[in-house]
Amino acid sequence: MAVDYKEQVTMNPSGFVLLADYVPGIIQEIRYHSTYNFVGERIEGYEEPCAILTQEAARALKQAANELNVQGYRLKVFDAYRPACAVRHFVLWGIEDLDLRMKPFFYPDLEKQELFEKGYIAKESSHSRGSTVDVTLLDMATGKELDMGSPFDFFGEVSHPDYHGITEEQYANRMILQRVMMRSGFEPIDCEWWHFTLKNEPYPDTYFEFPVSSAYLRR
Repeated sequence: MAVDYKEQVTMNPSGFVLLADYVPGIIQEIRYHSTYNFVGERIEGYEEPCAILTQEAARALKQAANELNVQGYRLKVFDAYRPACAVRHFVLWGIEDLDLRMKPFFYPDLEKQELFEKGYIAKESSHSRGSTVDVTLLDMATGKELDMGSPFDFFGEVSHPDYHGITEEQYANRMILQRVMMRSGFEPIDCEWWHFTLKNEPYPDTYFEFPVSSAYLRR
């Protein structure tokens, strides 16, 4: 099954940067370069465990990181730019009925096709436009992630940002992250507390195909 991109798809990485060059203190755990993700294997296009973003999104995320640092937190990034080929990998996985190895960890209460129907996985991802990030917060005093009430990429109602069936502290932690990200120019979505897209993204109609690779970016 092919992803039907109506907009432009390009391999040109000229408007992109390594996030670590803009936010040196940011923590990165690029899940799709590992096997610990909802698919259970490294995702196509993730050649290095590095976060890549458009320059505009990187600058905005630096602003968010600076504000959070003052409050005693650090940003941790799970995903940033995602190649269009990675999204195709998700779609092909979605139609493989027998591959349910990660279901207990990431979508125990949903069927695979519901992940697409309910908007948890998009067939055209904003990540492929280069200005979307998946992030959480670490407490600088303890070095531990804040408890957000559900882990990254857990697909279910509990991961909706406005879900109130969690503790007051967990909800407050989500709001700390959301408010700072929004003040820095990012917009949330309604089904994932960790997902934010730059409101004035520079390539709203372009999807990128180049690999997640510092070498490709700098060549």
